[in-house]
Amino acid sequence: MTLWIQGATILTPDQMIENGAVRIEDDRIAWVGPAGDAARDTGAQTLDARGRLVVPGFIDLQLNGAFGDDFTMDPPSIWRVAGQIARYGVTSFLPTIITAPLEKIAQAQDALATGRPAGFRGAAPLGLHLEGPFLNPAKKGAHNPAYLRPPDPALVADWSPANGVRLVTLAPELPGGLELIRRLVAQGIVVSAGHSMATFAQAQAGFAAGTRYGTHLFNTMPPLAHREPGLPGALLATRGQVVGIIPDGIHIHPGLIAIVWAAKGPREVSLVSDAMAALGMAPGRYRLNDFDVIVTEKDARLTDGTLAGSVLPLDQAVRNLITFTGCGLAEALAAVTTTPADLLGIGGERGRIRPGLVADLALLTPELHVVATIAAGEIVWRASQEK
Repeated sequence: MTLWIQGATILTPDQMIENGAVRIEDDRIAWVGPAGDAARDTGAQTLDARGRLVVPGFIDLQLNGAFGDDFTMDPPSIWRVAGQIARYGVTSFLPTIITAPLEKIAQAQDALATGRPAGFRGAAPLGLHLEGPFLNPAKKGAHNPAYLRPPDPALVADWSPANGVRLVTLAPELPGGLELIRRLVAQGIVVSAGHSMATFAQAQAGFAAGTRYGTHLFNTMPPLAHREPGLPGALLATRGQVVGIIPDGIHIHPGLIAIVWAAKGPREVSLVSDAMAALGMAPGRYRLNDFDVIVTEKDARLTDGTLAGSVLPLDQAVRNLITFTGCGLAEALAAVTTTPADLLGIGGERGRIRPGLVADLALLTPELHVVATIAAGEIVWRASQEK
């Protein structure tokens, strides 16, 4: 099937093309450039994108659930959420399993291995983000401490991208943590430091062992202090370490987000939703694995007031970042496209608008609201006014 998108402003995000066009053949981008530079296949399906921006589809590295479903409680729900999350411009994501009995991880691996349900249309799960169980109890956040475990190489023997595991968050300072980091890296997994009490020196030891990411910077970490910068200071000071942030204005103060952006820039900041089951739902009481979560229009908290993920759509995260930092759109887009793709080692497949890459795209209004999403060459979501 051929899909021809015409008349849009295209952000690749390496360049901007006014009155541009994109030709998609099956699930791949076949051509991109000025609309007048290529002959259109008269038999192609045409999408008139005049007045719209065409950008790479968004990649969310931390999504716990949405639309009433929680991945840790019900791993097969990954596919139900994947079929709906494209409304926020998300074309691929890492389903996140928080600290739970180990059989939940195995169930999630099985859910991905089973593959797309018949007739599936939606975003692609790229593999699991396992947020635990090797976390510091002092920074457990909304995780159940009953399921936390010390680092144990035997427990991760079947964790690999081929077996559905892409990213693992752990506390590098735990006994055996550095050995486990090296083991996971050798198995092809991206390792992240988080839910941790690591000092600056312990964090640097984790970097040397192979961690390349920081899970929700500042949250469930020691505070940044001028005499002991701790894990957040080490992440900010070290080139090559990408940091995940939740830019809802609640998890991190907007002023501090501006400081992080000045320190790291678009190539080392990844915006994540960290959304839980209440994303896309009305305020009320929901579940995050074992715990009840009270959800308002702005936040999600345990009954004791602890933040428990978010209800932040990823397209809103992009708009918030621009508001909080004053950065340009192309820079903000990198934080949900090229940066997460490159971190996962799939920058040659996703995260850019370039011939040969997977045709994952989002169409935005000038105000940066999503009006259509294309995943693997298929229009999987359109706003009602666009149909």
